[in-house]
Amino acid sequence: MKIMGQELDETDRRIVAVLLAAPRASWREVAHCLELSERTVTRRAAPLYADGTLRATAVRNPALTPGVFPLALRINCRPTKIRQVANALTRRADTTWVDILGSGDEISAIFFLDGTEARNNLLLRDLPATDAVRSWTAYTLLRVFTNAFRWTAGLLSPEESARLPVVPPITRPEPAAIDDALIRTLAEDGRATYTELAQRADTTPLTARRRLDALVRGKVVRLATEVDLALLGIHAEALLWITVQPGALEETAQILGNHPQVRFAAATTGSANLLIAVAATDLNALYGFLTTEVGPLGQITGVEITPLLATAKRTGLPRRN
Repeated sequence: MKIMGQELDETDRRIVAVLLAAPRASWREVAHCLELSERTVTRRAAPLYADGTLRATAVRNPALTPGVFPLALRINCRPTKIRQVANALTRRADTTWVDILGSGDEISAIFFLDGTEARNNLLLRDLPATDAVRSWTAYTLLRVFTNAFRWTAGLLSPEESARLPVVPPITRPEPAAIDDALIRTLAEDGRATYTELAQRADTTPLTARRRLDALVRGKVVRLATEVDLALLGIHAEALLWITVQPGALEETAQILGNHPQVRFAAATTGSANLLIAVAATDLNALYGFLTTEVGPLGQITGVEITPLLATAKRTGLPRRN
């Protein structure tokens, strides 16, 4: 079997793009979207999961998980200890995102903390006790804008994007006893079969299927596909810490969150009130995004750009060295 962990051709990338936007799409749905044969999709996509090039997972929605406190941190570290701190943060079960920023002495991390006590322990005990940490700035995530999660790296045509599987939203379902087992299993393998989900949750495949559909459509859990973005031709990633006039925050987030180069958007507390993650093909493309997409938005009063140097963890999954 062909192992494609080192490079992807154009067709591979388009298949991955569909799976980024629709992580549990069937091979038939991917084939329909791209107008390929199902056999071609299976032959190309299955090895990508087998060798770890693609990893499927799931992330709880902190806004709909009682007691969870979502926090973004910018942590300034001693440069000689930056990897040590990043690795320690990556090992924590409550981090979903850990990146080393371009200055080489700063880490950006997103935490889903189990309540205010966990938050206070992190900020008042754990970080002050770490000699390698010099200072930090904390931003509470007030709202995550889910339109950015349909990100496809700009690899699909408008016609292909229109054929992506659609999951109509519903009202958040009431909690059920099997939810934790289902979500834990999906976090380990976001493409686990309904039989596998049923076995872990001690239920039937039909019940597992219906419950998963309700959790996803109710936005209790977000399915995700993790991949090294360099394989998709992405070579310039940056975080934008944007200050927006409060009355225009929602509109600005929706405009930028729908852009094909934006893979994450969230309203935050702090000196900047909008956090945007941008993924561009190169520095010229990043510059173009700043000047042609961000620049004309008059409601923006300030932007700080922090390029990403290295990624240690994404969507709760540690990056493999």
